Amino acid sequence: MKIYVIGIGLIGGSMALELKQLFDDCTIIGVDQSETHLEEALSLGIIDEKGGLDTLAEADRVILSIPVKECLRLLPSILDQLNNDALLFDVGSTKEQLCKVVENHPKRDQYLAAHPIAGTEFSGPKAAHIGLFKGKPQILCEAKKTRADLLTWSKTTFRQMGMYLRFMGPKEHDRHMACVSHLSHVSSFMLGKTVLEQETNEQNIFDLAGSGFESTVRLAKSSPDMWAPIFEQNKENVLEILSAYIKNLEAFKSKLAADAIDDLHQQMKHTNQLTTILNGIKHNN
Repeated sequence: MKIYVIGIGLIGGSMALELKQLFDDCTIIGVDQSETHLEEALSLGIIDEKGGLDTLAEADRVILSIPVKECLRLLPSILDQLNNDALLFDVGSTKEQLCKVVENHPKRDQYLAAHPIAGTEFSGPKAAHIGLFKGKPQILCEAKKTRADLLTWSKTTFRQMGMYLRFMGPKEHDRHMACVSHLSHVSSFMLGKTVLEQETNEQNIFDLAGSGFESTVRLAKSSPDMWAPIFEQNKENVLEILSAYIKNLEAFKSKLAADAIDDLHQQMKHTNQLTTILNGIKHNN
């Protein structure tokens, strides 16, 4: 089985490692704009050989793990090249525009819109590792539009990687991601920006930043090359949730200015329920 991985970073590289472990007969072909990434992936044993977009007809499986803007551009042409038994799936953080761009493609049933919720702030082949997906959700959008045999293979393989499956429409997916994921990245980037602007002494940042700051700003270390296109493609949802967030920040500011500390205390206490939610939700695989 020939598996092409287009984009050898954290997600694409970790997928490659998992597939090599699951399938003894698979050959992983890496495709990446960065020659450095390809050489690193070869030396780390993530891929077996380097390849290009001109030989995709040989592929049995294609994983598209590149920034969503490039994914949107390449998706139809990759589908064009697939042989009749091949499967293409992406791992991008937005889905509505991707699903729209191939909705009338003659090989639409060979595409699966997937999104593993398993990222970190690190990128590149060196960040890839076995176990990244264990216990994590794999979101599948418009799964019924994927051919039954290819969908069955995908579901089985994702579960073998340790993931559990969630099914959503692309609009629903993008709305939820704006709220739970994309907003947190905006917040982290802007928190980092504010601190850099207000605290110009780097030694003070290093010495005085505790674990709370470090954990809150962790996502600001994420790749702008990946996240700027995500914000662009999910613009309407991100703007909507940002408006709600800014409204809460302004309300907090007003209450603090008015010494309404009891009100702030109650709001923070109410927000503590996130601990129960994040620790207590069970899933059905």
